[in-house]
Amino acid sequence: MKIIMQLDELTCPSCMQKIDTALKKQKGVEDVRVLFNASKVKATIDPDQVTASELSAVIEKLGFAVQSVKMKQGV
Repeated sequence: MKIIMQLDELTCPSCMQKIDTALKKQKGVEDVRVLFNASKVKATIDPDQVTASELSAVIEKLGFAVQSVKMKQGV
């Protein structure tokens, strides 16, 4: 399953790296791309192991607000 999360504006490249590293550590995350200029996170996950809500919680724990989440079936 693919997930696209729109975040509040990312202000620095280190913010992007923090999110990327934290999400890649989550069980069930197969691929992550953090788009700095668009303030988006694109991830491919195994929905049997992790949910969009869990990933949003990880991002918010780092201090970033998730504005919206879109999910698409398929890989």
